[in-house]
Amino acid sequence: MCLGVPARVIHIEDSEATVALGDVEYRASLLLLNDIHVGDFIILHAGFAIEKVDPKEAEETIQLFKEMEMNGSMETGT
Repeated sequence: MCLGVPARVIHIEDSEATVALGDVEYRASLLLLNDIHVGDFIILHAGFAIEKVDPKEAEETIQLFKEMEMNGSMETGT
């Protein structure tokens, strides 16, 4: 199963962004979106920013992922 996750844009160079997912940074192509700026939240899927999301919505989703991780719900095979 594939999952798109919210990530915060921390740097933009040309059509590529560096995004943060917790303490981990990834590169994300911005070719599918317009008007993305540092500080915005995007949905990252397969190396592409596929949607810009509201910061409050992104933070709520990130918090849910953290809670799932603490409860062991995000372990492989469960």
